Amino acid sequence: MAELPARLPIFPLTGALLLPGARLPFNIFEPRYLAMTEAALGDGRLIGMIQPLEGKGDGGDPPLYKTGCAGRIVEFRESGDGRYLIVLEGVSRFDVIAEPPRTELFRRVTPGWARYAIDRENAEVEGVDRQRLVAALGPFLQRRGVGGDVSAATSMPLLRLVNAVAMMASFAPAEKQALLEAGPAERAALLTQLVEMALLAGMPEDAPQRH
Repeated sequence: MAELPARLPIFPLTGALLLPGARLPFNIFEPRYLAMTEAALGDGRLIGMIQPLEGKGDGGDPPLYKTGCAGRIVEFRESGDGRYLIVLEGVSRFDVIAEPPRTELFRRVTPGWARYAIDRENAEVEGVDRQRLVAALGPFLQRRGVGGDVSAATSMPLLRLVNAVAMMASFAPAEKQALLEAGPAERAALLTQLVEMALLAGMPEDAPQRH
């Protein structure tokens, strides 16, 4: 944890979920976030992804959820038309302890890392019903045009599977925040519930339901 900084540039973005160990690409074009990327490249390459409170929007300086996830820039290139194309790899969640007065185009926070040492320990999920999750994933992904073949899910490490689905699925911002704040086992259980609820919500009213 000593490697993690005492101040962190943040990228507030509704609906964007980054989880430890997972990767997320971004197309950076706003001046403030171009400046944020340049600053991060020169100082540790870490950017804190965090959501504005639901309904507050991304413009200006909206109030934020308490918890975000720091990602390290692991890929970077310039587009030729003024944009940066980057990939962040999740390193650790953090709590916002304070937000100092802004002196740059972008925002920085004082992050608290102490609660999330598990994010650096390559922990695996235990006590979760993988079979139940995989059974729901086929129709869930198929309805979203991703394809129903989830054969790889039977052998993929469960936490990697959970993080990948949590990040790509179009859950509501509050649901994504709940997935972020949950520990590995709780995240897997919550994801299973969200996938099953999404399937039930998409069923015809006269379709049989399983409980």
